Amino acid sequence: MTPAPPDLPPLTISVVLYHSDLARLLATLDSLAVAVARAAKRLGPVCLRLRDQSEDNYYHQQLLASLAKRDWAASGIDLAPVERGENRGYGAGHNALLGNAGEGLCLVLNPDVELCPDALCRALDGFEGYPDAVLICPRGEDGAGQPAHLAKTYPSVLVLALRAVAPAWLRACFREPLARYARHELETAEVPQAVVLASGCFMLVRAPALAAVGGFDEDYFLYFEDYDLSLRLADQGTLLYAPAVRIRHHGGESAGKGWRHRAWFLRSAWRFFQSHGWRWWS
Repeated sequence: MTPAPPDLPPLTISVVLYHSDLARLLATLDSLAVAVARAAKRLGPVCLRLRDQSEDNYYHQQLLASLAKRDWAASGIDLAPVERGENRGYGAGHNALLGNAGEGLCLVLNPDVELCPDALCRALDGFEGYPDAVLICPRGEDGAGQPAHLAKTYPSVLVLALRAVAPAWLRACFREPLARYARHELETAEVPQAVVLASGCFMLVRAPALAAVGGFDEDYFLYFEDYDLSLRLADQGTLLYAPAVRIRHHGGESAGKGWRHRAWFLRSAWRFFQSHGWRWWS
């Protein structure tokens, strides 16, 4: 990568894979190429780093074959050699990719997220308009086009228990505290808002701020590593929800992923509250 001019921030994009759907990944990369092209005059070099933690040779070869079909030179994206490694968790995977990102910006990105064409342009607007911002959180929708509520406020044990294990009828009885936690009011926001927590599916972060807090806490295997990082990044500046930055996230909630994911969810929730303080009720 050639050095960027002082006024053009380099961008390092980190994607961690674990048996990830390759069709979804390719859709993510297609949308990323469009967004990078739209923002090309405002960005320095763009480096894409992928880490395959599936430990599956057949999957890895399929991944490499899919990536080889793309014209990366024409996309304006420098694809680094794909890393392989054991699955030590989501945050550990991103730390391995971003440990030497240097200056500029880092984009932590899920392999099932599609960016709107102007997403990076609007994110750069957010950083320029709010110089104290260290992270941009986008407006998201799920695969069905419904609000994804990617920004949150500090959770209570009650709210997390409802989201993790409660049936739909019981969650309906606690609609208001669940909506407060998920910041439903932000869906009508027209200007950026400071938030407490941001989803890890798309975190555009100033690289020096990420380095200053040491990246993700690798003791979180899955879930809450993004919330923990959000709270530590807040010591560096503002976490900014930017409604003009739009993405589609095809992932689902932990409650719909079976008991193994629920166990990871509850284990990480315990660590999160032990580290940052318990709040029992909303």
